[in-house]
Amino acid sequence: MSRRRLLSLLAVVTLVVLAGCATIPSDGGQQGPTIETNGDIGSENNETIPDGESTVTTPEGNLTVHMLNVGQGSSTLIIGPTGETILIDSGDWRDDGADVIDYLEARGITRIDHLVTSHADADHIGGHAGVIDHFETDGDGVGAVYDPGIAAGSATYESYLDAIEEHDVTLYQTQAGDSIAIEDVEAQVLAPPDDYLANDDRNENSLVIHLQFGSSSFLLPGDGETESEEYLVETYGSELNSTVLAVGHHGSQSSTSDVFLDTVSPRVALISSAYDSQYGHPHEEVLSRLDQRSIPTYWTGTHGHVRLTSNGSAVTVATQQDAPSRASALRDGEPVSDDADGGFTDRLVVPATGSAAPSTPDDSTSEDDTSDSAESTEDTNTTLAIVEIHADADGNDNENLNDEYVVLENTGETTLDLSGWTVADSADHTYTVPDGFKLGAGERVTIHSGSGTDTETDLYWGRSTAVWNNGGDTVIVTDASGTVVIEESY
Repeated sequence: MSRRRLLSLLAVVTLVVLAGCATIPSDGGQQGPTIETNGDIGSENNETIPDGESTVTTPEGNLTVHMLNVGQGSSTLIIGPTGETILIDSGDWRDDGADVIDYLEARGITRIDHLVTSHADADHIGGHAGVIDHFETDGDGVGAVYDPGIAAGSATYESYLDAIEEHDVTLYQTQAGDSIAIEDVEAQVLAPPDDYLANDDRNENSLVIHLQFGSSSFLLPGDGETESEEYLVETYGSELNSTVLAVGHHGSQSSTSDVFLDTVSPRVALISSAYDSQYGHPHEEVLSRLDQRSIPTYWTGTHGHVRLTSNGSAVTVATQQDAPSRASALRDGEPVSDDADGGFTDRLVVPATGSAAPSTPDDSTSEDDTSDSAESTEDTNTTLAIVEIHADADGNDNENLNDEYVVLENTGETTLDLSGWTVADSADHTYTVPDGFKLGAGERVTIHSGSGTDTETDLYWGRSTAVWNNGGDTVIVTDASGTVVIEESY
């Protein structure tokens, strides 16, 4: 019955496709996805995902991506620089979207411009009916719903279709090559393909969304597993490279393969699952893969809600609760308190470009080589020095962030590869040096707190507020292996 109802609700879109490719306007005057029978990213209406050579100018405003703590489920809120909203999934069916609605209302959101169904499982669409009913009845409505087109037979799915039908919300069947129109942000659908994967398996045919804002990018793969990831790698290759990866299928071992992770090469990873997940999510195999690549990882089970803010050149990670972010130590964190407030604290700032520095040992290094290798690293580390800490910028620090900086110098005789090294203050605000950055013998690099274009002599943290306390602080420099190289107070 659900399949028949879904086809009926999608009939208007089908008519458009039969009439020819077209861009369908949504209720609020925005444009919906480009519906094509064989849509390809890169067509006239869908630009390709920018690769490392793309010249992307820094946009105005901020893009924020919120991964909500909804227990064993998933819900992601996206707020564009002009206030447009995308809600991808709405958590598990047990609370009928109440927690998601409360979170949205607390942020003054009165309209969902785009409601995305990654796939029809009840832990992803559990709040859809409640969200639609609430915003259509007590808010400013839901602009459109996007669905991969594979139905489920659950009561939760029937309620979702009931709400769409009752409130006459536009429903689009959405697949690879389509896009979601949100001002100043490229929101592209990378999967599933027109000919569904894995015999129409719902997980494998999750909608995969890629967001591009300035130089920053976010990859949100739903519950895609082996076949979905293989399709993405084969179809897009290195263009999958993203600043932030939402780890697939709640951190299940069936997702986030080594090949996929190396292709995406994220600087930050997010995992949505319950602290006491009945499925054991996130699985240790996935945490090991993330840990081997030194990718900072944030888990809703211990960090609570996670908010990422991009200004186009850097992404600031903020969480509701402090907890370890090293993947192998995630389970050392405490579960989020039931009475924890919804406030956020900044935990990490990463440049939007580049990738996390792999820390997987070279296969040629044997146990017998460990001692020599460690000694060599120690000798090299001592050649980096702090030569200036300019904490007090001219005028208001927060309005002159590029005049707040730290200068590092390579005092040795050989080039230092600083890929993945970090600079942090005593409050754990952390900057990560971009992949591939090298500092020649005798050369200096200035790390500014503000935004700009990285060069051989100047790097930009991309923060929106000052870092270094004028009255005294500590500069902590750590190498790619996590070893503290310099700890200097002023």
